[in-house]
Amino acid sequence: MLNKELVQRKINKIEIYTEELQPILKLTPSEILSDYTKLRTVERNFQLMVDTVIDINTHIISQDNLRAPEDATDTFHVLEKVHVLPMEFVQKFSPVVGLRNKIVHDYEDINVEKLINDIKTGVSQFGEYAVYIDVFMKKR
Repeated sequence: MLNKELVQRKINKIEIYTEELQPILKLTPSEILSDYTKLRTVERNFQLMVDTVIDINTHIISQDNLRAPEDATDTFHVLEKVHVLPMEFVQKFSPVVGLRNKIVHDYEDINVEKLINDIKTGVSQFGEYAVYIDVFMKKR
């Protein structure tokens, strides 16, 4: 059975991480890059946000006995197939998993300025994700 309270707590965490990032994301990439504590805050909060989204996806998938995803990115596609998330959103949002993986595993291969710009422009998609999940939970 879907644990709505758990999902809501996780959505609240995403909102907190986003709020923590807002003052830093108002800075220019060069201002962020010149202060490693700000850069590490951006990286860590982004990682936490993506991890939390994957946790929510995985919880819904397991509780609804949906097809087992092949990997973290596939969790979005599984939820798209059962109309929790729309295809267009999944196509633009699911690459956050790959970006998160680069931060965690392949840091030397990252263009950090591009990373910062991608996070700045894409952070609102986490709010959009939360809305889709909220609509799904209200139908349950």
